[in-house]
Amino acid sequence: MSLSPKDILNKNKNLNKRIDVDKINLENVTVDDLKFNGKNYSEFINLQSLLENVSACQISDAYNAIYKRSGAIQSIKPVNNHKVWGSIFTAETDCDDWGTSALAIDNAKEGDILFFKVNGEEKAIWGELASTCAQNNGIKATVIYGSARDLDALLYMDYPIFASNFCPNAGSALGLGSLDEPIEVEGMKINPGDFFFGDESGIVVIPKEVFGQVMAQTLLVKMKESGIIKDLSGGKTLAEIVGLK
Repeated sequence: MSLSPKDILNKNKNLNKRIDVDKINLENVTVDDLKFNGKNYSEFINLQSLLENVSACQISDAYNAIYKRSGAIQSIKPVNNHKVWGSIFTAETDCDDWGTSALAIDNAKEGDILFFKVNGEEKAIWGELASTCAQNNGIKATVIYGSARDLDALLYMDYPIFASNFCPNAGSALGLGSLDEPIEVEGMKINPGDFFFGDESGIVVIPKEVFGQVMAQTLLVKMKESGIIKDLSGGKTLAEIVGLK
């Protein structure tokens, strides 16, 4: 396939460029802008500049401010305390079937977040080998409503893992689960392509349809908190800032 001059220019764009928080422009940003497609350079850079500087707490606050929803799933916790975000690739299976994990790795796209709903926690569907394979395929992280194992390795891997439990035993390579279909976890509906953000505090899932609005509100939350920190440095107390005194 031949390359056009535009293709060459796009390949030369600096994808590591970042913008100061107070100059971020999120106009027309969608969940698709989490990945650079050759045409969305400005949206991609502005979005990355925001997400690198915010937390799961701030995104949850922003979602709650608009829709009175937290986006959090309380039982899923960080295993190795990495910060990560991206669009979700869903999978659902039983805890005795780690084969669905292998299939999910092969079917997800580069930059995706694997999100597993597992029926049962008695056996692990994910561990060191799956993490290594997923990372080699360009997948950004794995989230498990169920059990992981091999924590002796996962704790020190540069690959984000979030899970609701862990255990040493696994099932079999059955491959009987479903991929890339809507799932429901603790009353929250999660669709393929929804937004995931996870860090040391926990995880937040935002529906793709409201992603742009929530990101704009997240920027406002970040700016407000930055102002509060500045006031605290100037000698004001938190009670004074929030109007309790």
